[in-house]
Amino acid sequence: MEIFGLFVTAFIVGLSGAMMPGPLLTININESLRRGFWAGPLLILGHALLETALVVVILLGLGKILTNSYVSGTIGLLGGVMLIYFGFTMAKDAASKKISLDLTGSASIPQKPGRLMLNGALVSLANPYWSLWWATIGLSYLTNSLIVGVFGVGAFLLGHLLADFSWYGFISYIIARGRRHLKQTVYLLIIFICGIFLVVLGAKFIGDGITRFKIM
Repeated sequence: MEIFGLFVTAFIVGLSGAMMPGPLLTININESLRRGFWAGPLLILGHALLETALVVVILLGLGKILTNSYVSGTIGLLGGVMLIYFGFTMAKDAASKKISLDLTGSASIPQKPGRLMLNGALVSLANPYWSLWWATIGLSYLTNSLIVGVFGVGAFLLGHLLADFSWYGFISYIIARGRRHLKQTVYLLIIFICGIFLVVLGAKFIGDGITRFKIM
């Protein structure tokens, strides 16, 4: 029951975090509109591989490094710049009509799946609050999981990742199903708004990063 409890609570906590608006959700919406359903799971696969690697790093005792103000501040600055680049590119391409709906890939895996996986990992890494979550809440969960042993850690990680795949896969499915009825102008407007959101979020991350340096 302890292992099952870890799995269920990790799923619920992970789902509550996944449902909050953020850069990964924005990229998921953008890519699902452009490439269809499979774009979402591929993005989250990259995100999941990164989280699995981070769990290993934390278990090796390096989790406290992530809470250091210099480290979190640097992540905020670099991540903010990356998000601004992603957002500016999306908004610029939408404004200049360089992108269009791809209605042929809804049932098949998109070309260059590795690039989508890489984007999923990079967008996650660009979010300083993602690393802080793992250095605090995630670390606490892992500590409790270790009491049960390796199966406890596995149950926690499986529940957490399943929450990500469930939510983002659901969003991708809804968008992929509805995009055939989406006009090109509406699509470009959605992509433009998503791009602006990432730029604003990136600027916030940079501001938060600078604040952390000042605290030191």
